[in-house]
Amino acid sequence: ERHNTEYFTPNDERQTESLDIVHHYLTLLLDGKLYLAPLGNDLQKVLDVGSGDGIWAIDYADENPNTEVIGTDLSPMQELTVHEKKRESSTASISSSILEYRTINGRTFHSERHNTEYFTPNDERQTESLDIVHHYLTLLLDGKLYLAPLGNDLQKVLDVGSGDGIWAIDYADENPNTEVIGTDLSPMQPKWVPPNVKFELDDATQPWTWPDNEFDFVHMRFLNGAIRDWPALFREAFRCCKPGGYIESGEFDPRYYCDDGTADDNETIKTWNRVFEEGEKRLGNSFTVIEGDTQDAGIRDAGFEDVNVKVYKVTSSPSPCICLHVSGKTDSGADFHRKAPVGPWTADKKLAKIGRFTQLTLENDMEGYTLFLCTRILNWSNEEYHVFLAKMRKVLRSTRNIHIYCKYKYVYGRKPLA
Repeated sequence: ERHNTEYFTPNDERQTESLDIVHHYLTLLLDGKLYLAPLGNDLQKVLDVGSGDGIWAIDYADENPNTEVIGTDLSPMQELTVHEKKRESSTASISSSILEYRTINGRTFHSERHNTEYFTPNDERQTESLDIVHHYLTLLLDGKLYLAPLGNDLQKVLDVGSGDGIWAIDYADENPNTEVIGTDLSPMQPKWVPPNVKFELDDATQPWTWPDNEFDFVHMRFLNGAIRDWPALFREAFRCCKPGGYIESGEFDPRYYCDDGTADDNETIKTWNRVFEEGEKRLGNSFTVIEGDTQDAGIRDAGFEDVNVKVYKVTSSPSPCICLHVSGKTDSGADFHRKAPVGPWTADKKLAKIGRFTQLTLENDMEGYTLFLCTRILNWSNEEYHVFLAKMRKVLRSTRNIHIYCKYKYVYGRKPLA
């Protein structure tokens, strides 16, 4: 109803199938042609008004790869990724090769068109896992989508490494007057999204094609295992951030930690940790980014100020059997440190819920976080790999007695006004 036009047909899958049939018989009616006008072969730009499901625009673009084709419609019922003139720019370049996914043991991964080797799949099972992660991270941040002190009048927000787009969609829902752009290596986002959000295929490790001072807020999280040059990433974010705008980087350490000795002799947990440590060395992309000061130092060195850091230690247990530890430091020199004791003597519902969801994430798709690393980077056999998964599932079922946790680190900073 955002549009004043009252159009009489629906925009669902059934209607899309009908439009495809209409397109087919109209093409037959025109003797196999897409148009009757006496056009040349050197057209630069074509507009398809009322594009519907986009099939005419897609067919025209396929036949004329050197022509830029734009289709417009009241509804976003078109395919997310279509054939487009190939360009050198990383943000703008989208082609059919994007959909040529690699398949490993039945799981699909992003196209080899990108130079970045990202370790998780882009299929429906992984999407479900990402939704669970988003839910417990929102709980971790007390129901918020970010920590930076943003205002309510932001014009443009960039979500780097958007995954299935859930953060960008939630932010767009909460801020209907803000334009939100999510970028990722794979078109794994849903077709139906708020009108103020759009997704673009982009490799964030390549030079960004956005203009200087374009965004009020640059958000990125869970880029662990995808980035080789973190300082370069933060420099690009600084360039594209408006003066007075913010950057926020949220990362996690996939290794498990234990403070009370209950996991010291557990060989399966040690193997889990070695997968990411060895994977980092061989792949060349960091999984231990939060261990040092990569985020905060990189953000400061890029030119951001008022940098704030928060580190969370979160249990992977369904029962609240350890503590949630939050600590950090601000550029003003103030330290903050908070420890919430959790154990048999307390029933912290928030921590119990986060613990259940962290465990559910792995139970839902442990394979998605380890398949590529174990079988393609570390060269494990399928038998060796599946034995490891079985042992790790047993560990997850024993977290009442094995008190393991993961670390999360959030860093945000502001671009100076001048």
